[in-house]
This record gives sequence, C-alpha cells and structure tokens, in this order.
Amino acid sequence: MMKKRLLAPLLLVFLLFLSACGNGNENESAEKDENTKEEPKTETKAAEPSGEKMTIGVLPAESAIPIILAKEKGFFEEEGVNVSIKSFSSPNDRNVAVQAKELDAAIGDVMTEATFKDNGINMKITSDISEDFKILSSPDSGITEMSGLSGKKVSLVPNFILEYIMDEFAKKDKFDYEIVEIPSFSGRAEALLSNQIDGVVFTEPQAGMLVKQGAHLLGSSKEAGIKGGTIQFTDEMIESKSADIKAFYTAYNKAVDYMNDTEAAEYSDILTKYQFPEQMSDYLASMPDDIAHAGKIDQDQFDSIIKWTKEKGQIKKEYSYKELTDFSFIEEK
Repeated sequence: MMKKRLLAPLLLVFLLFLSACGNGNENESAEKDENTKEEPKTETKAAEPSGEKMTIGVLPAESAIPIILAKEKGFFEEEGVNVSIKSFSSPNDRNVAVQAKELDAAIGDVMTEATFKDNGINMKITSDISEDFKILSSPDSGITEMSGLSGKKVSLVPNFILEYIMDEFAKKDKFDYEIVEIPSFSGRAEALLSNQIDGVVFTEPQAGMLVKQGAHLLGSSKEAGIKGGTIQFTDEMIESKSADIKAFYTAYNKAVDYMNDTEAAEYSDILTKYQFPEQMSDYLASMPDDIAHAGKIDQDQFDSIIKWTKEKGQIKKEYSYKELTDFSFIEEK
C-alpha cells in the first residue's frame, strides 16, 4: 500500500511536468508564429483617370490621326479618359491658345516646347508623333534635286520644325535659301502651284496632293531620319492627372493598332470632319510601313534642335533633355 501511495504522487508530478512542457512549447510556437507572421498584404489600387475633360490642340496633319480615331472610335472612353480635340489651321493659332491656357496638351515640336519654357509656359514633351515632312518644288521650276533650291524662295512657317528640316537639308547640300512666310496651308499650296515660289515644306497628306498636281518631291524628313514632332502636356496635368495621361497613351496606341489593321477608306469620313482632305485615305493606304506606337524623341536629335533654336535667338539658354521631357507615360512598367 505504501508503494501505491508513493507512485500516485510521483505520477501526478510527472504529468504536471509534461503538461508544463507542452504548454511552454505551445506558447513558444505561438510566439514564434506571431513574430514570423507576414504582415497582411494590402493591394494598392492604381490611380484611376479623373474623367475630367482635357483639351488637346492639333493641326490637320498625319500626327493628329491617332488622337482623332481614339476619340471617334471610343478608345479614350474605354480607358476612362475624357478628351476634347481642338483643331487649328496654323501653329501660331495653336500657340496663342496654349498661352491663353485653353489647352492641356498640344501637338507641337521640340523648339516650340523650348520657346514655351523660355516664356514661362510650363509643359513637357511626353512622346513623339507620327510625321513625315516633304520638301517640294513648284511644277514649272525645273528643280528636281534638293540643291536646286540654292538661292531660291521657299515657303515655310519660320521658327518651327519646318524651318529646322529645311535647314538640315540645306546644310547637307551646302546652300542658302530665302524664306517666304505664308501662314496658311492653302496659301502656301496655291503659291507653289502657281509658281510664285520655288519650294515649300509640307506635311502629309497635303504634300502628296501637291505632287499629284505637278509639284516635284525633293526630300522626306522620315527618310532623312529627322524627327522633332512631339505631344506635350502642361506641368499641371502631369502633376495632378498623371493617370489621365497614361490612359490617353493607352488609347492612342489602340488607335495606332486600329490604323495598322484597318483599310483607311473605312475611317476616311471621320477625318473629313477634322479639316482633312478626302485624299488622306489614299496617302494612308500607300504607306509602306506600319505606324509606330508613341515613342521617345532621341536625345541627340533633341540636343540638335535645342542648339538650333538657341542659335536662332528663340531661347535664352540650351535646355536639357531632362528639363523638357517626361516619357514615363509611355514606358512599360
């Protein structure tokens, strides 16, 4: 009986010991789990477009077509961005609208952006554009090569990409020429066809139309690798509505894909509402290559244009690539 009495207390002590050890392990394990447990992951939702109206200024040229189709085919709406398009007949009219703060964005060029900056208008280049400027000579001029414009009268809009392109060709062929300023598209075309001027710098589709009417094609900015056309947004838009700009470019690239996959005749009626001639579809149908998505302006090209703009006395300093560009909205994340 004595052995039984001793055994029971010993068994009780042993069981209590095991229980204590078990509780200790559980507590330790629980504490370890608590310490090593990962913080719950919270998914941060990407900023959505505001849906507030943004207004972009365009000219009736090839560069505006993806924007127009993104609007008219509903691609902007699909991306949740509210875009209003304002068309201008001349770069100077567009610049007046920018200065009056009527536009949130505009199709322009590197030298225009630098000039804006120099005059306290804060915008940044956010992408390039699809463009091809042609140098033409008048039907009766007898000029069939670029060098034939040496000492001749060439009409263009000074201080913009047109003059830079003409200067690049003139520098390559080592000649000077005389500028005749005729602001409107129609005025320059009429002067060329009536042989009042010897040459002109025109974008498409106007250039192709003039060639069909007897003008001589002397050179192409695209073939020469000259690219300075841009889309630029105000700093205010970039700082406060970056999601809208990102959505704008998603829709823009959708429109480019649509153009590459669709016969131009299917959307030519849309373009006529934006001051494009009916011949625009013929030009688009004859393009040998696909149109590219929005891309960057090459820094060497940028620096060359900025230097030219400074030499022309349009700006007080040579702005850096970083100061005037922001390509984050077209970069893949």
